[in-house]
Amino acid sequence: MRALWDGGSSYIRVMLRDVHTEAHVGLHPWERHAERPTRLVVNVEMFAHDDGAEPDTPASIIDYDPVRAALKGWPGRPHTDLLETLLEELVELCFGNPRVEACRVSIVKPDVFNEVAAAGVEVYRVRKR
Repeated sequence: MRALWDGGSSYIRVMLRDVHTEAHVGLHPWERHAERPTRLVVNVEMFAHDDGAEPDTPASIIDYDPVRAALKGWPGRPHTDLLETLLEELVELCFGNPRVEACRVSIVKPDVFNEVAAAGVEVYRVRKR
């Protein structure tokens, strides 16, 4: 069985890279202060097979604006215990576009521990057929 995204298939990858935002997220007591949101860095990639649609038409693109709009709203949202909850919301937004067949989403907290560059989660998900 050939890999879904290999050199033998044409595909498009649409991404939002290193999006810096904040959210009230975390289980630790120091992450639960309402006046101090947690800094986050988010990466989103959406994959679709290149179906040969006419270039420069709405049918030929994958719009990342819904994901970007959601990320811009994160600083004002209520506290969320787990990064995984935020991650699943982003996956759902990616699959809101019917062309998206797979996505990779990562969220890291760069300031959570002094001895590491960042701590976080990443998922690669293929749309259920």
